[in-house]
Amino acid sequence: MNMIRNRNYWFSSGYLITFYAAWSLWWSFYAIWLKSKIGLSGEQLGIVYAANSAAAMFFMIFYGVIQDKLQIGKAVVTFQSIMMMLIGPFLIYVYEPLLQNNFIVGVCIGAPVLSAGFISGSALIDSFVERISRLFGFEFGPARFWGSFGYAMATFLAGILFGIDPHINFWMASVVSVIFFTINLVFKPKHYPEQSKTDNVVVEQKSTIPTMSEILSLFKLTKFWLFVFFVIGTYSFYTIYDQQLFPNFYTSFFETPENGYKVYGYLNSFQVFLEAGCMIIAPYFIYKLGAKKSLLVAALVMICRISLSATLDNIYLISLVKLFHAIEIPLFILAMFKYIVANFDARLSATLYLVGFNISSNIGVIALSTPVGKLFDNYNYSTTFYILAGVVLVISVIAIFTLSEGKKTEKA
Repeated sequence: MNMIRNRNYWFSSGYLITFYAAWSLWWSFYAIWLKSKIGLSGEQLGIVYAANSAAAMFFMIFYGVIQDKLQIGKAVVTFQSIMMMLIGPFLIYVYEPLLQNNFIVGVCIGAPVLSAGFISGSALIDSFVERISRLFGFEFGPARFWGSFGYAMATFLAGILFGIDPHINFWMASVVSVIFFTINLVFKPKHYPEQSKTDNVVVEQKSTIPTMSEILSLFKLTKFWLFVFFVIGTYSFYTIYDQQLFPNFYTSFFETPENGYKVYGYLNSFQVFLEAGCMIIAPYFIYKLGAKKSLLVAALVMICRISLSATLDNIYLISLVKLFHAIEIPLFILAMFKYIVANFDARLSATLYLVGFNISSNIGVIALSTPVGKLFDNYNYSTTFYILAGVVLVISVIAIFTLSEGKKTEKA
């Protein structure tokens, strides 16, 4: 089926554009909000991110295992969409007062709510749409383009609204989440017992649904744990750099916080627009280079961005370096799916993506967020960035010898 005429492609794109737009409206300025509006220290910021990641681990296991059993069933996505719609009232009336008056209670209550709707939800939606793309005859990359596009548009708006009042961002996130919920109610993917002559798609049969023993067998594979080691050593450190440290680092170059918020929003929006374009181009690059080499190239881009942030002190050059993210994310995310399919049972893609990739990276964030926060409190951005870049470099060199080539990547 031509992708443009494929209703499953457009519904899947609707999922992605609304989810990532809703997420961006509050998440893109989350670290800045916690530090500048709530007044958290670097160590407290690390505790918040570690707690969020710990809660996300539970939901990723739940989401991954159940979604692999459901295949393209929507029960888990429906639960997630309900949690998404609650984000605005929760952040304003529950989370913010608790962080200000009873920090630990706020962290403990906020972590599962934020994780159920968004932090774990991003991996769920990506894996859900990736499976639909394989079953209904379209490439995941062009669908994921709409997720990046939605994030970019929302980030542009979020930068303006945040300077006025962050609560506007939170309410807008809930409004967009209602649209996501509506799409989920309307979308009804169909099962076909055999290849359809009109729709040209093949859907997995009931007998191909993985058993629990098959899911658990992943944890006995050496190459699974080598894969996990690579994820923790690269993506975890990069996540801490990009989410916990860089937003406040970037806005510190401006005379007033308000100007910093606006410019960061504009830059982040432009970066995600570029990222959206790379989502279309990246599958062809991955096909030529292979999933393993593409992951290593993405890690190299991470190293360059982190180390250059430590070296440069010119806001224009740092802004240029920020745009490296537009190359790294499409390469890493799309190559990750290709690597999973090439090296493991494709029926377990949701478990592998949510547990093998996302939970692994979250374990790294849990273990490292607070120490990195303390490191920043005691030293400075440059020292912290150099250490992070050095760790990612070492792990990437090790991965040259430990990641598997797998079977040939399918053409996009």
